[in-house]
Amino acid sequence: MSLRNSPRGTRGAKLLGLAATMLIVCGLTLAAPPAPARADRNQCAPGGPDSASAMPKDLTTVGGIGRDDDDTTPTVEPLSAVDVNALGLGTGGVLTVGTLSDAPPSICVDTTGQFSGFDNQLLMAIAKKLGLQVRFMSTDFSALLAQVASHRFDVGSASVKATEPRRRTVGFTNGYDFGYYSLVVPPGSPIKNFSDLAQGQRIGVVQGTVEESYVVDDLHLQPVKYPGFSTVYGSLKTHQLDAWVAPAALAANLMKPGDPAVVVAHAFTPGDFVAYAVAKDNGPLIAVLNSGLDAVIADGTWARLYSEWVPRPLPPGWKPGSKAAPAPTLPDFAAIAASRHHHSLGPAAPKSTLAQLRDQFFNWDLYREAIPTLLKTGLPNTLILTNSAIVIGLLLGMVLAMAGMSNSRWLRWPARVYTDIFRGLPEVVIILIIGMGIGPLVGGLTDNNPYPLGIAALGLMAAAYIGEILRSGIQSVDAGQLEASRALGFSYPAAMRLVVVPQGIRRVLPALVNQFIALLKGSALVYFLGLVAQERELFQVGRDLNAQTGNLSPLVAAGLFYLLLTIPLTHLVNYIDNRLRRGSPTEHSDKSAEITTSTLGQGMT
Repeated sequence: MSLRNSPRGTRGAKLLGLAATMLIVCGLTLAAPPAPARADRNQCAPGGPDSASAMPKDLTTVGGIGRDDDDTTPTVEPLSAVDVNALGLGTGGVLTVGTLSDAPPSICVDTTGQFSGFDNQLLMAIAKKLGLQVRFMSTDFSALLAQVASHRFDVGSASVKATEPRRRTVGFTNGYDFGYYSLVVPPGSPIKNFSDLAQGQRIGVVQGTVEESYVVDDLHLQPVKYPGFSTVYGSLKTHQLDAWVAPAALAANLMKPGDPAVVVAHAFTPGDFVAYAVAKDNGPLIAVLNSGLDAVIADGTWARLYSEWVPRPLPPGWKPGSKAAPAPTLPDFAAIAASRHHHSLGPAAPKSTLAQLRDQFFNWDLYREAIPTLLKTGLPNTLILTNSAIVIGLLLGMVLAMAGMSNSRWLRWPARVYTDIFRGLPEVVIILIIGMGIGPLVGGLTDNNPYPLGIAALGLMAAAYIGEILRSGIQSVDAGQLEASRALGFSYPAAMRLVVVPQGIRRVLPALVNQFIALLKGSALVYFLGLVAQERELFQVGRDLNAQTGNLSPLVAAGLFYLLLTIPLTHLVNYIDNRLRRGSPTEHSDKSAEITTSTLGQGMT
């Protein structure tokens, strides 16, 4: 039977099967030969002293030296004087920490799903000295400082440089690390130094970072802003960027032999140390963290963690902690790096574009690694977020639909204003407003957990769209249906509930299912509010694994899960639409029988 003459359902099935076959063939073609096992190392794991790097010889100093002294405390309170009950914590005895998951080796999520990296491991050691527990939540860097300032988080741990503009928003502890920039470019680029950067070039940075400030304020250029480090590095490797101004330690961690990227220059701003961010009005917590930092420096914990995670020489004249803290004892990282370089076999051969695409998108070992976490963590949370929001959206949407059709302007206008606001604002803005605006007000009810707030935000947004869909469906029902129902003795509410509303909903079922699909995909935006590792949805799980490995295959695997959820719903919409327009096969058979009987009867008369 040809496709043209086949029934609609058979034709759709054949087309779907043909598309699936083409995808499989293309995937196998691109994937052959298979990637070697464990092709991408885990980037959220300590490399140890043997992975040490030397201080770059081409380091350009930006800004004045000595500004650290202006903000570093002369000394700290002894730990014996610390009162953990007077720290202004959102939850007593618990540090709620906003952090990132995509910037190894400083901040990341390891293979067990735990937040790790140098910054977070050090903060856990400080908290242990203070007798505090730590609860990490992932968020976006562009929202982190605002969330700390609003007490959404007690502490921000994300390799945050304590710059003067940032001090207007939040307070900072003493420094626990420093940082310098790397200029990363494609091989053969004419850009050899920061002075070669010019207008018209696509210079990548992560939004909200000091690298962005450096490019804008010091180089007076307009960069291309990205939400995450893996994304900007992926764009550089595919030649969509001319250069990337990156944190040096992160760039060294992301770059692998054979990547089409080279570091050509470095820059250092000695006046801005890396510190933990705390709300400006929470001075007691800043003081206590400073005491804990000096304690872990004194007992050697800082030096041990630094040597494991970010082994590199300290800048001349700089040390972590207060001015009274002892200078840490560290291995000779420069000598270790020189020894390793002496025995190096040289860089790997560059890969072809097709090989890079295959490794980035079709690494089957990473698919096998990602799928269990996506199934156990990502999929259940995505379904919980979506289904809970659908229930809220349907209930509130029906209220909005009825209010929008009311003759009373006191009901009609509030419904109209609500719909205009929630349909007009970007989804991310609504999620942040609810999470950061309402979150602190209901922190006692939610235990400062943003998960319920994410459900509420999705449900409130869905209600605006669902309300309009339901209103249009109800108003499309002929007015005679209501009049006939009233003539039969139904009251107005009963006529609407039993006759008009069911017909209206039936007419807009395809549009409702389409809205459910959009809500399913929109659930990925909840990660902006900050989620603990066990609450991550599909997109965040894929994003974290992408950061761990520097490979896009985990994100593609997460995308496949979305396809497995949305494609059946899409075909359900088509099936419902077809049934509503053409009726069921049984109805057609009955009508055909009636027509045949009638015709036969007429022929016999």
